[in-house]
Amino acid sequence: MKKLLLFLLLPFFGFAQDDLLSSLDSTETNQRVTSAFKSLKIINLESTKLASKGDFYFIVAHRFDYFKNGFDDFFGLDNANTQLKFLYGATDWLTVHVARSGFQETYDLAAKYLIKSQMQSGFPVTIVGFNSIAINTELKKKDYPKLSFDNRLSYVTQLLISRKFSEKLTLQLAPSYFHENTLQDILDENNQAILPNPQDNSQFAIGAGGRYKLTSRWSVNVDYAAHLNRTDKSIYKNPLSIGVDLETGGHVFQMHFTNSRAMHESGYLGQTSGDWTKGEIAFGFNLVRVF
Repeated sequence: MKKLLLFLLLPFFGFAQDDLLSSLDSTETNQRVTSAFKSLKIINLESTKLASKGDFYFIVAHRFDYFKNGFDDFFGLDNANTQLKFLYGATDWLTVHVARSGFQETYDLAAKYLIKSQMQSGFPVTIVGFNSIAINTELKKKDYPKLSFDNRLSYVTQLLISRKFSEKLTLQLAPSYFHENTLQDILDENNQAILPNPQDNSQFAIGAGGRYKLTSRWSVNVDYAAHLNRTDKSIYKNPLSIGVDLETGGHVFQMHFTNSRAMHESGYLGQTSGDWTKGEIAFGFNLVRVF
């Protein structure tokens, strides 16, 4: 219909018919690239997918203990960290969530927002911002008499940059800044965490991940984050996760193996304790349900 109207109006405006129709065709084909990721997370790392406006998500995530313990705890299945998350698409460009994790009895709030979309014949990547704040309620005043509310907090800022290279392959980078007000990875002589000056613990990491689509429902996912300024005394490792996604209607079921038992951002970026080379690998899953 648009082309027919242009064709009828062209003689009155003196434009070249071919040029205008060609321009119209170009606009129609330069569409936003969609479905780079099927889930809101690659595995641990946030993906550039956002919830649609008005969509409400309920997410249940588990990370079991490490396989290396064998039958003593049935290869880790007897012990699990659980995260419950409620997520809402406030607009098509803004997603917010609130979550509670068993790891350090943590509550976190976050916002994810679209900055720029990948276009089919234009801008080459999708850029999304992510910010979160987490509250560690496991720390007790009786253990740390000088404990203040500030010591419970950690903050994360990430820039998520993804490109869908084909219908099968999407890759993503995630430069990350995070700040933990309690330095959990340096222990004092009593094996307790040191509570530093909150200004002294800014940390940086670079995350990377991707998705390769196997079938209309199955994909293989991988993500990793390299800590860039971890202290030499740290007991922690870089998180590496490998798994598969299964899409079934309104569910996405993510199953994976990881060396991180934490699921909130500052937890897996800064406090991953497992070492793949020592068999410190845990089974985990994320169950995503949209309403």
